[in-house]
Amino acid sequence: MVNGLDVGGWLAAQRDGWERLAVGQRERLVQLGVQPPEKPAAEAVGGKARPRRAGGARAGAFERGAAALAQYVEREGTVVVARSWSEELPDGTAVRLGVWLSNMKTRRATLTGEQLQRLAGLGLEWAAA
Repeated sequence: MVNGLDVGGWLAAQRDGWERLAVGQRERLVQLGVQPPEKPAAEAVGGKARPRRAGGARAGAFERGAAALAQYVEREGTVVVARSWSEELPDGTAVRLGVWLSNMKTRRATLTGEQLQRLAGLGLEWAAA
C-alpha cells in the first residue's frame, strides 16, 4: 500500500490488461522493470479467455470493507463515516471506508443476501430494508 493505493493490485491489473495498453504505456512499464505477461490471457486456455472466479477481487474488497466497518463501529459506536475517512486494518491494509460505504449503498441491488445481512448486522439501516 502506498498512500492508500494497492500497488500490487494495480500492477496485476496492468499485466492482466497488457494487450489493451497503449504502446507508450507498455514502454513506460517496461522501463520501470515490469515484465509483460508470458502469454496473453486469450492464449492461456486453449485460445479462449480464462474464466474468472466468481466474486474474485470484488469478494476480497467486500471482506476488507466489512472488516474495516466492523472495526470502526466497535471503536466509534456509529456507522456514520465521513466520505474521506480511511480505516487501517490490523494487517496494515488501508480501506477508504467512506468511499466503500457509499459504493455499497449505490450498488446494494447487486449485493448478495448474505452481504446485505452482514451490513445490516453492523447497523446499516439501508441494508436491512
